[in-house]
Amino acid sequence: MKKERARVQQQLSGLNAALAAFAGVYSNRGPAKKRTRRPLSAKGRAAIRRAQKARWARVRAAKK
Repeated sequence: MKKERARVQQQLSGLNAALAAFAGVYSNRGPAKKRTRRPLSAKGRAAIRRAQKARWARVRAAKK
């Protein structure tokens, strides 16, 4: 029983050391930056709109 306890304590100390090492690596990171979306031109939106309409037209045609 004592051998088992010693083995588990050694594993636990190893895990604690690993956690401490990881905490040091990740603690210095600042807050995550919010990503900004790039603006989409009217021409780009129109192209997306046309493509989506064509996709839905194919779906509706396949239902018939």
